[in-house]
Amino acid sequence: MKLNEVQVRVRYSETDQMGVVYHGSYVPYFEIGRVEWLRNRGISYKALEESGIALPIVSMHINYKKPARYDDLLIVNTRLKHYSGVKIEFDCEIRNENGELLTNAHFILVFVAVKTGRPVEPPTAILTIMQNEI
Repeated sequence: MKLNEVQVRVRYSETDQMGVVYHGSYVPYFEIGRVEWLRNRGISYKALEESGIALPIVSMHINYKKPARYDDLLIVNTRLKHYSGVKIEFDCEIRNENGELLTNAHFILVFVAVKTGRPVEPPTAILTIMQNEI
């Protein structure tokens, strides 16, 4: 399973009064990681939605190990763990620039038709990419 890495700098608005990253701010960091994982494999999430398919999160589990702080440079690692039919699973982690694990997470997403909200098979091109990743 191939890893994708992207860097994110903690902004002031993502922290609390003590300069510690608010727990809800991690979800967008992980989203950046997943969107860039797709982009680096030739899949534009915007183009996917324009074709009538969305990829909403149906389950997420996040473990907070150490705090990130204002102005930290974070490394978001994203790896495809599993896919089957309409479901895709990612394992993700966030480390600081010293390599310390701050947070890890597991996400389950489902391909759905934008118009109906019902699960749909992903396009063949995406299936091929996922098969090459596992």
